[in-house]
Amino acid sequence: MTKAELVAKIAEEAQINNAQASRALQSLIAIVTEEVKKNGNIAIAGLGSFVVSKRQARSGINPRTKEPIKIPASNTVRFKVSKAIKDVLND
Repeated sequence: MTKAELVAKIAEEAQINNAQASRALQSLIAIVTEEVKKNGNIAIAGLGSFVVSKRQARSGINPRTKEPIKIPASNTVRFKVSKAIKDVLND
């Protein structure tokens, strides 16, 4: 599903227009981004949780030159799906 399809589905389900649905989705993305940056995680009941995870520095290989490179440590976000969704998928 693309973002445009998701906006259309939200608009249909909530009985609002596409512009309002788009603003709502943009707001959700901004809030989740801000909370993850500030607090390190956010949990949405019925959907799942976004959690900051630290990646350690590691070595890799440049695919073009085949030379070894050093990949620096970084932070990433992982998503853990809720039990409710897992149960629906595994019925």
